[in-house]
Amino acid sequence: MTSPIAIIMGSQSDWETMRHAADTLAALGVDCEKRIVSAHRTPDRLFAFAKGAKAAGFKIIIAGAGGAAHLPGMAAALTELPVFGVPIDSKALSGVDSLYSIVQMPAGVPVGTLAIGKAGAINAALLAASVLALNDPALATRLATWRQQQTDAVKERPEGLA
Repeated sequence: MTSPIAIIMGSQSDWETMRHAADTLAALGVDCEKRIVSAHRTPDRLFAFAKGAKAAGFKIIIAGAGGAAHLPGMAAALTELPVFGVPIDSKALSGVDSLYSIVQMPAGVPVGTLAIGKAGAINAALLAASVLALNDPALATRLATWRQQQTDAVKERPEGLA
């Protein structure tokens, strides 16, 4: 059986950010496939993947991209599956270029756009898990537990104060 979530990225260097999505999904017990699918360097691979993603059994695509960041939008243009875009922090413009590219999709080609970098990758995983949890009570319970652990980890007072 195919994993319900595909994590795609434009290059190996994007893995430093996108691994946080994979780690978050693993912590929630959600399987995912990870692939390098560059919109610019491997367009045939992108077309084949996105056109066949639904038939392959994927439910959601998380796409991380830096720079021109065309991967999430192109994937969304080629599939009816939900696509969540994660802007990769870039050296040139600190990921703002990626954010603008992903968030400015034309009407009719939606991409759910998350924050730049690690926070965006984690939140993309949580958002994807939340969508899957609508039809998976066990996952809904694991997600609720994860969220409660986040809440419980916040201290009421700073360390060292009486």
